[in-house]
Amino acid sequence: MDPQVNNGSGRQDECITNLLVFGFLQNCSNCNFHEELKALSHDLPMPPCLREGPDDELQTDGSRYSHVALEGGRPDSASQEEIIQNIARQLAQVGDTMEPNITPRLVNHLAAQFMNGDLSEDDRRRCLATALEQLMQTFPKDMEKEKAMLMFTLLLAKKVAHHMPSLLQGVFRTTVNFINQNLFTYVRNLFRNEMD
Repeated sequence: MDPQVNNGSGRQDECITNLLVFGFLQNCSNCNFHEELKALSHDLPMPPCLREGPDDELQTDGSRYSHVALEGGRPDSASQEEIIQNIARQLAQVGDTMEPNITPRLVNHLAAQFMNGDLSEDDRRRCLATALEQLMQTFPKDMEKEKAMLMFTLLLAKKVAHHMPSLLQGVFRTTVNFINQNLFTYVRNLFRNEMD
């Protein structure tokens, strides 16, 4: 995985990835970063995306399901958002079954790297890619490679944020950038397949 490769993601693509990663983290079981996730929803550099409102639904894990808008509130943006949220929920459920493949040692090492303030964003993506390469040796053979890569990328973000909630914002940004550069074609296809 080359952290310099870019497959053409634009502003809407970034919004889709933000929604997907945020929705995944929001739907994860057994996490302790709810407050940081709520703060992140208000800090994302997107128009009304990921802003909680008074109508947000309380989830069984205590988090809130945030309604967001794509492309400045186009008429179909609510259905697009719902599709992304559904994909995120499904990925979180699959992630629960894959999570045991991620060792605490790997999470601790990646968290330590993310705590290093001297690392650039490119360096952080390389650290994430290295951890992902280790995990890909254990991916279920009945799962397509791109899905396993996306799942492990999202799970690494969850595990690092769970290990050290203060890292959530940086881990989120790096995860979104990594997905946009390495897996966005797969994410876009997931989105398009759900729309059909």
